[in-house]
Amino acid sequence: MNDDPLAPGLYIVATPIGNLGDLSARAIATLRGAGRILAEDKRVSAKLLAHAGATAPMTAYHDHSDEGLRDRILAELGTKAIALISDAGTPLISDPGYKLVRAARAAGHAVHTVPGPCAAVAALTLAGLPTDRFLFLGFLPAKAKARADTIAEVAAVRASLILYESGPRLGESLAALAKGLGTRDAAVVREISKLHEETVTGTLAELAARYADAPPRGEIVIVVGPPAERAEASDDDLDRALDEALARLSPSRAAAEVAAALGIPRKRAYARALERAAG
Repeated sequence: MNDDPLAPGLYIVATPIGNLGDLSARAIATLRGAGRILAEDKRVSAKLLAHAGATAPMTAYHDHSDEGLRDRILAELGTKAIALISDAGTPLISDPGYKLVRAARAAGHAVHTVPGPCAAVAALTLAGLPTDRFLFLGFLPAKAKARADTIAEVAAVRASLILYESGPRLGESLAALAKGLGTRDAAVVREISKLHEETVTGTLAELAARYADAPPRGEIVIVVGPPAERAEASDDDLDRALDEALARLSPSRAAAEVAAALGIPRKRAYARALERAAG
């Protein structure tokens, strides 16, 4: 394998999400040829770099890194190849890095990608749900209201939804998705590419019940199918649904609930909710 030094620039290097065999030959060559490696967690990455035979010094780069570190990295890019990796998968996908890429380009430095594993895309291929359009949401907010608001914002999006989640929060998040999105097919994909890889499918309500008191271990991705095709809700349908919801909720919450239930834009439901509440 060619271990010659790389041309100066920033190299975005995808790493395995479970199986070390998924580390590509090009990724290994890039890590070996880099002059510095930016790692989310140096302790985690040390094992991978030892496997790859990479000996470049590591620098921690994560959500809490300050602008001063980014400036120091930019100062080195003119003369040094710097590789950016995450703990697992493709950097920048629910991980820090986009600000560094943007700053590197603005400063005129070369930016390269070394593609490879990505848990979100891998889960989509396993879920058996539509793949022609999808929306990646990362992790849902931990607090109930913020989580419900986030779900309401995407309820009418005609695409499969992809989310990351932890075992302890899985049941609660699935229940919130079932409440906010209604009856939809979904999949819980766990431990992708590892020994105990598992894909469990069902409706959101079925999956919420399954995991309510049995949180699984490992890395988890939720994939939710798009909303079913339906006829456009009439004004009368909207008014009836809003009147029922306004009897127990604020206009904002009522609009979010009704928009999700009827598959209509939240702005339409909210404008009408304000009129009904005032009136």
